[in-house]
Amino acid sequence: MEVKYRYLDNSSITRMDERVLEAMKPYFFEKYAIPTSETGYSMGIEAREALEDSRNYLANYIGAGEGELIFTSGSSESSNAAIKGAAIAQKNKKGNHLIVSKIEDFPVLNSFKSLEKQGYEVSYLDVDEYGMVDPETIQKLIKPETSLVSVQHANQEIGTIQDIKTIAEICNEKNVLLHTDATHTFTKLPLDLHEIKADMVTISAHTLHGPSGIGALYLKKGTPFNKYLDGGFQEFNKRGGLENIPGAVGFKKAVELTSSEENDKFIQMRDHLMQRVLNEIPHTTLNGHPTERIPQNANITFDYVEGESITLHLDMRGFAVSTGSACFSRSLQASHVILGIGGDPERAHGSLRITFGRFNSMDDVGAMADALNEIVSKLREISAIGTQ
Repeated sequence: MEVKYRYLDNSSITRMDERVLEAMKPYFFEKYAIPTSETGYSMGIEAREALEDSRNYLANYIGAGEGELIFTSGSSESSNAAIKGAAIAQKNKKGNHLIVSKIEDFPVLNSFKSLEKQGYEVSYLDVDEYGMVDPETIQKLIKPETSLVSVQHANQEIGTIQDIKTIAEICNEKNVLLHTDATHTFTKLPLDLHEIKADMVTISAHTLHGPSGIGALYLKKGTPFNKYLDGGFQEFNKRGGLENIPGAVGFKKAVELTSSEENDKFIQMRDHLMQRVLNEIPHTTLNGHPTERIPQNANITFDYVEGESITLHLDMRGFAVSTGSACFSRSLQASHVILGIGGDPERAHGSLRITFGRFNSMDDVGAMADALNEIVSKLREISAIGTQ
């Protein structure tokens, strides 16, 4: 009997919606020219129009102004470009002190570690048991030579939402740039730059049923910035390289297809799963804030069993989940996020991240809860631990 495959790792990457692919197709096969009007031929002009139409749509969606949205190859490039570009541009003018939270995703965290090796002073923000940053701590850490703060909109692993609006107000008052990674919140939570006055914001299409290999960086006009990727004069001379027209068109279409009703569905699935697992399986712990969390995320630790063992058994039953952020799949190190919220390595290694997408249903939730009940019980029986 063929096993139905249920993909529940949508924070790693989402299946592209067929409607997104249909929107992209003309720019692979019919309007594939370099997007320029300088050559004078119509195919290039049409490509340019598609690029700018997509840019304007996404910019308007978040409240960005003209020329403030730069297309990139994805969230990793956006965050690297923002952090390194702004830090280097200000080093000899503002200073070399930087602030970042301890539980950021790796593109952000490792960008700061890279700068630290180059002589920058980096302060790493502690978080509370739910993964929340205290804005007052940022205010106390800011010094005259502080040039940049980076705090994510919500955590990639445990889903906790940060008070970015207050953090932005503090940074603006102190004349310090703020970058926020909104990869896992874009279209899932309100992101209005008239309200959240961040200077740089990372977004990506791969977490909202759009194409891989396309992201964007909001770069507020006037923000000090050193060009990260040299090439031609594309993207307002902020990022060299041939523009990804199909990707930009697909990004726009993916955002058009999102809705508040869909996010409500994610919340219902998330809450139902958390309720069943936490009530029915003993020795379980919810990771992240119980209410201030992104709609699609549930992260739970199962004591006395390895998360990797659970995922292998789930895979045999047709379920795909992860043991933490996607980057941990090739590492035996304990999740820096779980450790950051006060967990020990055992808690980290026993955690599962389950994230929902458009192609999941409440049937998937019930099947997942049933499977977890059986698998965790059997694994604990084998180890004869946690069954009393």
